[in-house]
Amino acid sequence: MRTLLLCLALLLAACSPPPRFNASELKGVDWGGELSLTGHDGRLHTLADFKGRAVILFFGYTQCPDVCPITLSSLRELMPLMGPDGRRVQVLFVTVDPERDTPQLLAKYVPAFHPSFLGLYGNAAATAKVAAEFKVFYRKQPGANAATYTVDHTAGSYVIDPSGRLRLYFRHGETPERMAADLKRLLAGE
Repeated sequence: MRTLLLCLALLLAACSPPPRFNASELKGVDWGGELSLTGHDGRLHTLADFKGRAVILFFGYTQCPDVCPITLSSLRELMPLMGPDGRRVQVLFVTVDPERDTPQLLAKYVPAFHPSFLGLYGNAAATAKVAAEFKVFYRKQPGANAATYTVDHTAGSYVIDPSGRLRLYFRHGETPERMAADLKRLLAGE
C-alpha cells in the first residue's frame, strides 16, 4: 500500500507542469498598474512611457545600507546577461525617502549602477500613492538624530511585461541569471 501511494504521488508530481518563471507570478492582480512620478531626468514618467519593454520596479532609498545597493548591483549584473534584449529592459528605482532623495542625488546615485537606470521621485503624497498602488511597505525608523533615520521597506522588485501588465515579483537576493531567464521569457511573449 505504501509503495502504491508513493508511486501515485510521483506520477502526479510528474504530471504537474513545471513553473514557467523563477520569480513569483502575479496572475490576474488588479493592482500595480499605474504610477506617475518625476524622473531624475526632470521629466514626468508613467508606465505607459515604457510600453514594449520589460520594466523592473524597485522601491528603495539612496541612504539604504544594504538591500538597495545589493539589489541595484544585481540588476546591473543582469543587464549584460540580457544581450541585445537589454535595450528592452528598463529599471526604475522609486525612492521611498523623498525628504532626502533629491533629483540631484538620484541623478548621481541611480545611473552609477547602470546608465539606463532611472530614479523616480515624488512628494510624500505621490510616493504614498504609488507605494499603495504596488502594495509596498515603507516606514521611517528614527536614528541618532533627525538626519540619520533609516527606512524599512519592501525588498523585492516587481516586473511589468512589455504590454504594461504587472507579471512577476523578484524576491530580494534573486540571482541575475534567474532574473535574466525570466525577462527573456517575458520579452518572447510568454
